[in-house]
Amino acid sequence: MASCSPSLKDLVGPLDRDSYVSLLSKVIGEARHVQNNPPDLVPKEDRVARHVLDVLLPLSTSTGGGPLIVSHVSYADGRGNIIAEYPGSDPDRILSFVGCHMDVVTANPSDWDFDPFSLSVDGDKLRGRGTTDCLGHVALVAELMRRLGETKPALKNTVVAVFIANEENSSVLGVGVDALVKDGLLNKLKKGPLFWIDTADKQPCIGTGGMVAWKLRTTGKLFHSGLPHKAINPLELAMEALREIQSRFYKDFPPHPKEQVYGFATPSTMKPTQWSYPGGGVNQIPGECTISGDVRLTPFYSTTDVVKKLQEYVDDINANIENLDTRGPVSKYVLPDENLRGQLSISFDEAMMSGVACNLESLGFHVLCKATEEVVGYVKPYSITGSLPLIRELQDEGFDVQTSGYGIMATYHARNEYCLFSDMCQGFQVFLSIITQLEADSD
Repeated sequence: MASCSPSLKDLVGPLDRDSYVSLLSKVIGEARHVQNNPPDLVPKEDRVARHVLDVLLPLSTSTGGGPLIVSHVSYADGRGNIIAEYPGSDPDRILSFVGCHMDVVTANPSDWDFDPFSLSVDGDKLRGRGTTDCLGHVALVAELMRRLGETKPALKNTVVAVFIANEENSSVLGVGVDALVKDGLLNKLKKGPLFWIDTADKQPCIGTGGMVAWKLRTTGKLFHSGLPHKAINPLELAMEALREIQSRFYKDFPPHPKEQVYGFATPSTMKPTQWSYPGGGVNQIPGECTISGDVRLTPFYSTTDVVKKLQEYVDDINANIENLDTRGPVSKYVLPDENLRGQLSISFDEAMMSGVACNLESLGFHVLCKATEEVVGYVKPYSITGSLPLIRELQDEGFDVQTSGYGIMATYHARNEYCLFSDMCQGFQVFLSIITQLEADSD
């Protein structure tokens, strides 16, 4: 084998544009078939996986006589994961690049200025659904493993890449990284830093938010709007109840001191995002309505505690609904003569996600920061209350999870998504710097 770092950068070389764009073109060409929005759109990630395997298997121990150990692990038909390993000489040294997912969010071609389901190249811009999130990273990490397989550096650290299914939806479980962890297939990655490559803007993302989706349903009494004193207006009840619930939430979950340490742009929030009612004429007070929204929670609070508190708020308001503020002289939530009371109920319909605060003392964090500064020219870790599924569970299982990514945050889940080839080139060099530093650390 060739001698290893500090000449690893020279040995492996820069990201090859032709090879990268060729692979990216193939996987973006599958984007239509890997949109994840069940039950209408169930992705078949193997359509992406086959292109990754076409790159890696010729360099594998099983079929190509190369050094890579490549496995394809499926828990659902057509929905596989790939684990690719470049073995090092020290069994106790390992690092991994995980989180590159082979599904995408939906895209409506009529809303885009170009075809989201085929790669288009505009100078440095590489355009299409998944270029930033996350097929661009799939191709990037595949190219890293390809070059390791081709150049065969003598490393002490084993380098592992994990390409996963089913990241963009949390309603279906047991398909992607959660199943790999449950089966113990990633246990050895606990021996070293795990870099989750699925964020953006080339900087370490050191904190993410938890998320609790909620629905607040209010029931009143339907009646003619010209006789409001005979109605219980569920719209007014919902507005006043939500105001009270939010007030209590912000007292119980105020800004946390650690949010400044991690640089969170916002504290924990609870807010409505949708409103619905059964319909009817403008002269009709409806009988019910529903407000939906979410809680975005910094990782220093528990989502379980939030759910418990929200339920307590609703129970207390129901028990004391006469004390809730009303709107105007005839607005009311109780009709004693008819033995009617307005009623609230709250439900939590989607799987909750917990936020993550990365370990700022870990070796993984320090090598990522040093590599970023070396390659990008500066390092500025950031935190957001956007939510990344799965990584808190990895952290709780004992993995040293650090997160970064090389797409563009402004196009994340957006129409006209694109990434920059120059950014992906820097990401490739960051990966090589991480490996080089960890090789030096193992000396």
